[in-house]
Amino acid sequence: MKTLEKEFVEIIQENERLIYKVCSFYVSETFPMADLYQEVVHNLWVGFPKFRNESSISTWIYKIAINTCVSGIRKEKKHPKGNVPASSLSEWLIEPESLTDEIREMYRLINKLRTLEKTIVLLWLEEKSYQEIAEITGITLSNVATKLKRAKQKLKEMSNY
Repeated sequence: MKTLEKEFVEIIQENERLIYKVCSFYVSETFPMADLYQEVVHNLWVGFPKFRNESSISTWIYKIAINTCVSGIRKEKKHPKGNVPASSLSEWLIEPESLTDEIREMYRLINKLRTLEKTIVLLWLEEKSYQEIAEITGITLSNVATKLKRAKQKLKEMSNY
């Protein structure tokens, strides 16, 4: 039988890229990638004994990771120190040599969105259903659809298309 620690380590290893991807959308000078990642893993560990398998493990991880990162943003807004350039975010999302200029620009524009919009777009890009996005963010299904539509419109306007 697996110990709780071994099971947790396996889950983190299986979902490491997911955690990095979420963290990459919220990186700043105050919260560099390593610190955000560590904080997310810590919060996952604290919450792991309470995980009841009522949702998929990835949905639970997204929820904890996003809540951790958003909490960090709230703290940072009280004591701002500046943001990391959006171009540095892409290294955590996809291998840099595989990024096209269009994808780099997309990430730069996404980084300009408000926190909840950014979160919804991230989850949508990860091909999460509206139901999963609602579950992770804690907003209604219709609110997910509305906010995603508005975020897409903002991105379109920012890109001048």
